[in-house]
Amino acid sequence: VSTQSTGQKRRAEIMQKIEQDTGKKTINLVVIGHVDAGKSTTMGHLLYKLGQVPEKLMRKYEKESQNQGKGSFSYAWVLDEHEEERSRGVTIDVAVTQFETNSKKVTLLDAPGHSDFIPNMISGAAQADVALLMIDSEKNSFESGLSGQTKEHALLARSLGVTQLIVAVNKLDLSQWSKERFEFINEKLGLFLKKSGFDPKNTWFVPVSGLLGENLIDRKDPKLCAWYQGDTLLERIDKFLPSDRLTQKPMRLCISDVYKDTSQGAGGNAVGGKLESGFISRGDKLLLAPLKEICTVKGIKVQNELREYAVAGDSVDITTTGLDLNQMQIGNVLCDPEYPIPIVTLFRAQIMTFTLAVPIIRGHKLSLYIHAAREVATIKKLIALLDKTGAVQKARPRALGDNMKVEVEIEVQQPVCLELFSEYKQLARFTLRDEAVTVAAGVVTQLLKQQ
Repeated sequence: VSTQSTGQKRRAEIMQKIEQDTGKKTINLVVIGHVDAGKSTTMGHLLYKLGQVPEKLMRKYEKESQNQGKGSFSYAWVLDEHEEERSRGVTIDVAVTQFETNSKKVTLLDAPGHSDFIPNMISGAAQADVALLMIDSEKNSFESGLSGQTKEHALLARSLGVTQLIVAVNKLDLSQWSKERFEFINEKLGLFLKKSGFDPKNTWFVPVSGLLGENLIDRKDPKLCAWYQGDTLLERIDKFLPSDRLTQKPMRLCISDVYKDTSQGAGGNAVGGKLESGFISRGDKLLLAPLKEICTVKGIKVQNELREYAVAGDSVDITTTGLDLNQMQIGNVLCDPEYPIPIVTLFRAQIMTFTLAVPIIRGHKLSLYIHAAREVATIKKLIALLDKTGAVQKARPRALGDNMKVEVEIEVQQPVCLELFSEYKQLARFTLRDEAVTVAAGVVTQLLKQQ
């Protein structure tokens, strides 16, 4: 009894600390957009201007990138760590870094823009509270981006629960900081974003030059200052509203990274991901689902700092004991053993279809993406077509076309950890892809078969 009461006492103390915490609020920001829009360059330059990158290291990047004939990529290298990313000039993985604004601690997720790496981008967006959509404003680049990854990324971010969005209109220096070009992009993209479900009140357009560093944290160019008096990129990021944290709900940590931590003091088998709900502290026993094995928390890192505990909303890395590294997989969930996450093979959902190359029919096989998990899924039943209010328009449709709201039954090949939308929004949102194209997004409404 005494150990239980000690544990309860410790949890009560942590809960009190959480409630009393008046420090900077944490937000998870994903940077998305078309390949070559300048995502890594802009964010790398922002980190450099914030003093996050030592001068000596920056000079080294500049020299190396020039030697490879990629001089303009030096800032991108701040985020693109892998050799392959540097030689191709393309982000592959989701780079995670941290920086601070006046009122926020920001975990920055730099997602890949290339269509080959959309699954990695989905895993980045699933961890985010807010998003920054990078636009290449050059003539033709914006137009081709709009029909390419720009649209898909924006749709994915929205369907994964992101509601606040900054649009960074990049490379505007190449059109001499043209106000007309900025307004044209604002109007064209604004219309699409509104259709995709972004509220114009929560969508902000900011003109920048990632390469020159203009309007990232300050503004100097008279051509831009002549007509733009709005926020710099950093000021706008600082104004994001922090999302509600589900500290009172049972603990859920979605694993998006598995690795061996070799650091002093907290080394061991480690996992990284977003703590969606509850909180964890050192020494806690957690259940790994769907494997149903128990492990113990040995060390906790938030923003690369060792911590006693972590709270819902934090992007965390934890080292564990009691499990082999090969038992933990991306897409698994660590949860409270007393309140485990449902492990499901069949569920009912409401989905919204996008543009389809072929109609979706019963028996259609698709890839299901939910938090960091990815699984083969089959549409078992088309239950009903719904109108905008959610009322049944037509029962048992034979096939699904573009832009339809539908109730369906979905079966997954292997058990997946998920929740009901009414209980945990983020753990119930999913996207469906077919042949490398996103065809629908939806939410889980009923659990039909559980393990």
